[in-house]
Amino acid sequence: PLFFRISATDWLEEDGWTADETVRLAALLQEHGVDLLDVSTGGLAPRVKIPTGPGYQVPFAARVKAETTLPVAAVGLITEPEQAEKILANGEADAVLLGRELLRDPYWARRAAAELGAEPRIPGQYQRAW
Repeated sequence: PLFFRISATDWLEEDGWTADETVRLAALLQEHGVDLLDVSTGGLAPRVKIPTGPGYQVPFAARVKAETTLPVAAVGLITEPEQAEKILANGEADAVLLGRELLRDPYWARRAAAELGAEPRIPGQYQRAW
């Protein structure tokens, strides 16, 4: 599958990239064979104020999902298993992708399985580590 990561906004109030443009681009990307849009946001412009908080980028993924047929992934301070599960259950995204959270907690997937009542399937060659 071909994933494409996009900043749905660069948070600039003037002359910036907007969520409207992201929705239009998503349709074009799908026409060109993209299978999933990884919806993030920018954060490199020095003069922007980014309203961060748990799941702060999820609304951008939800909008693209609502306005296109391209599957989307949500990112952005998704740190808790129940939070990730809720994003999927509410239909805000088709997938949740983790980055920095896996650096903070490399056992996140194992913890998520335990908290959500799933039995993790550990490959045989790794079972002796658990």
